[in-house]
Amino acid sequence: MGEPTRIVMLGTGDFALPTFELLAERGHEMAALVTQPDRPQGRRQEITPAAIAVAARARGVRVFQPENVNDPASLAVLRSFAPDLLITAAYGQILSAEALAIGRMGGVNLHGSILPAYRGAAPVARAIQNGEVVTGVTVIQMTPRIDAGGIVAIGRLNIDPDETAGELEARLARLGAPLLADCIPRILAGTATIIPQDIAQVTRAPKLKKEESAIKWTRPALDVHNMVRAMQPWPVASTMLLREGVGPSRLIVHKTAVTEGSGEPGAVVEAENGRLTVACGDGAVALLLVQTPGGRPLTAAEFLNGRKIARGDTLKS
Repeated sequence: MGEPTRIVMLGTGDFALPTFELLAERGHEMAALVTQPDRPQGRRQEITPAAIAVAARARGVRVFQPENVNDPASLAVLRSFAPDLLITAAYGQILSAEALAIGRMGGVNLHGSILPAYRGAAPVARAIQNGEVVTGVTVIQMTPRIDAGGIVAIGRLNIDPDETAGELEARLARLGAPLLADCIPRILAGTATIIPQDIAQVTRAPKLKKEESAIKWTRPALDVHNMVRAMQPWPVASTMLLREGVGPSRLIVHKTAVTEGSGEPGAVVEAENGRLTVACGDGAVALLLVQTPGGRPLTAAEFLNGRKIARGDTLKS
């Protein structure tokens, strides 16, 4: 590989972890990990460090967690690391031109889509939500514009029809780590082929919002199924269950399957023999794994056991 490359990695989400680990294993000098400050997580809102920060500390790599990576004090710290190359993946902050200039050879980013499709914070979830069957990862030169840099390398894979966003992101992370690592020698040697993105083909992948988690039963069954997959692991799809003589209750939906059935959108068309089927705008979905707030995930059979749910009960957004 030649002389070790001095790298500052910027990453927070689990998508970045395989790349960080592989770069370290290949003998690069990991000058620092820059990651978001630890945030409250889960129902108890406990302060939990990101997995990549835990991995960096275990390797003796310095961890820097600025609130704003672009403020003057943070830039001074970045300069003190004297990196040959900046590498970002699922970091969560946009780097300014001044920050990008700190890397002697600039910076590269690993993005979870085949650019220029799905620029933005949620490329994996949006691809699943839109029913894509193929996706991938792209290594790009970093620029101050979001996901707009020239393409260095692309890796592709097929999306499983029942795969969740969390499951797909983990596969893409494993695909992207060696793809990016293999680009580094060419980038440092100045021999990497850089392909500009086709602006006419740009699509967006905005960050998921909590309010998007409500299932719209008027949508076709396949759209509902894709939406449930896309909302995993956050914000997780949910609906309101309305039953005769019982107040409305929230139902979290973890897993579905497209199935046969028809009726008014949101109507329960089957609630027996371990099956819970709900009509959509076109077709129906079987609810395979559900959860009540504060409870544990239950199969349809477990959920129906002891609960009086009948044909004609309704699920609404």
